[in-house]
Amino acid sequence: MTHIKNLIVDVDGVLSASELLYDSTGKKMKVFGPDDHDALNMLRDKLNIVFISGDKRGFEISKRRVVTEMKFELYLVSTLDRIKWIKERFNPKETIFMGDGIFDHVVFKEVAYSICPSDGFYLTKEKADFVTSAPGGKRAVAEACVHILKKFFNQSDIIPNRKYGIWKDKHGK
Repeated sequence: MTHIKNLIVDVDGVLSASELLYDSTGKKMKVFGPDDHDALNMLRDKLNIVFISGDKRGFEISKRRVVTEMKFELYLVSTLDRIKWIKERFNPKETIFMGDGIFDHVVFKEVAYSICPSDGFYLTKEKADFVTSAPGGKRAVAEACVHILKKFFNQSDIIPNRKYGIWKDKHGK
């Protein structure tokens, strides 16, 4: 297998829960789970990590979480244009894609490795190289990160990346 250089993660249904929260004025919120950001930081020095969303109405919510708080790149990419978008920017054979949607199985055919949360669309789960036990928005990305560390970087220890965060050593320093 070609050396993996990129991780592309869909926001909606993967980093966030798949439910859409609306009131009479429109989309109000997305639910993001714990541990995903910490786990992504463990991969930050190993892979180019990029997020995509096809959700125009909720894009500002995703932007707040992914760009402002987590400090990753985020792009608005239609679910129908994902293969084209990936091929224009990355070598698909050096790319892991994590998605859950009805059309993401098409992307899975083109990339080096594919991951789907446990609550992804059934056809997408069938075509994935790895399916997490956790659903989207509930540590699925964290689980995927640990899997990637083991599979592609031969790292079985879950070690925090102190460069990016809140971690302290075993002595509290």
